[in-house]
Amino acid sequence: MNRAIDIANKILKKGTDNDSGELISNLKLQKLLYYQQGYHLAMFDTPLFDDEFEAWMYGPVIPSVFDFYKSNGRNGIEYSGDVVTLSSEEEGLFNEVYDIYSRYSAFGLKDMTHNEMPWKTTPTGRGSIISKDKIKEFFKTKVEE
Repeated sequence: MNRAIDIANKILKKGTDNDSGELISNLKLQKLLYYQQGYHLAMFDTPLFDDEFEAWMYGPVIPSVFDFYKSNGRNGIEYSGDVVTLSSEEEGLFNEVYDIYSRYSAFGLKDMTHNEMPWKTTPTGRGSIISKDKIKEFFKTKVEE
């Protein structure tokens, strides 16, 4: 099982492999992690990582990842270290989800998550977990569309 911080690093690495040179902020990273986890749960019936999302004011957040990168503030984050490799099916899904959702701004992604059932039906605040079952149930409806 992967750790959320390892998947975060994979997202950050992929974010540096673009022509714009723009790095991913902590806010955007949190939302990209959320979409990666959601689609992974829907497609494979297993989590991509064990860490739990909490419903914070600006959408779903994994506190340990947020805290790890909070010193960056609103600035983009450089990846560091090794990047995990997923199975070929997981890599394919990871790349597809990244390609779709990375086009949006951090606040665009925040607005999207605020209009989706998992965040809307979970009280906001530190410690308020958005269950993996709730996330999986919602994303199952998205892959069936």
